[in-house]
Amino acid sequence: MRVLLVEDEPVLGDAVRTHLRRQGHAVDWVQRLDDARAALDGAVYGVMLLDLHLPDGRGLDFLKEMRARNDLTPTLIVTSRDQIRDRIEGLDTGADDYVVKPFDLHELSARIGAVSRRSAVRSSSAVRVGDVSVDHSARCVVRDGQAVELSAKEWAVLECLLQNPGAIFSKSHIENILYPYGEEVESNAVEVYVSRIRRKIGSNGIRTVRGLGYRVEAKP
Repeated sequence: MRVLLVEDEPVLGDAVRTHLRRQGHAVDWVQRLDDARAALDGAVYGVMLLDLHLPDGRGLDFLKEMRARNDLTPTLIVTSRDQIRDRIEGLDTGADDYVVKPFDLHELSARIGAVSRRSAVRSSSAVRVGDVSVDHSARCVVRDGQAVELSAKEWAVLECLLQNPGAIFSKSHIENILYPYGEEVESNAVEVYVSRIRRKIGSNGIRTVRGLGYRVEAKP
């Protein structure tokens, strides 16, 4: 999953980015709201982690701006403000969850997963893809009654394609989901992950559209 981290504390930002990358997420870390706007204009994120006090403005004002233009990127507020009224304001503004500093990095990962699953439930329930059943909310793939284990990158590719079943997603679009800005991308990375997924879920799960990209045909 691609994560946008909006945090101006260097030590905390580096720790969160390192932790999430170790878990297989692609993380873009910015320290200003202007940079966050540019990032959201250029990529699709599974989750945004948003501090409330940035050098160029308030995180809540930025979130209000996002929701006003119908940007529904799942957002988890990360802040030192721990008053109940602050939590209520954050959630009322459109945040999906609220974490108070200091926090445990593993708890943060669990909350990111929960926010991502809730977002998936809103958009889609369990669907059939080729020979398997894919349950977004449980992040579970089942084939012939047996659970199929996907790596974080493999799940990110499949989740990307399931955003709009039947639509064609280009190789560059999938690369943007898998890798943060500035990270070198191997020329055949997408092909490798698609090949691995096909071996696990069946060759008819993901279809190649020659010269254009990939798509899945999903059924309820």
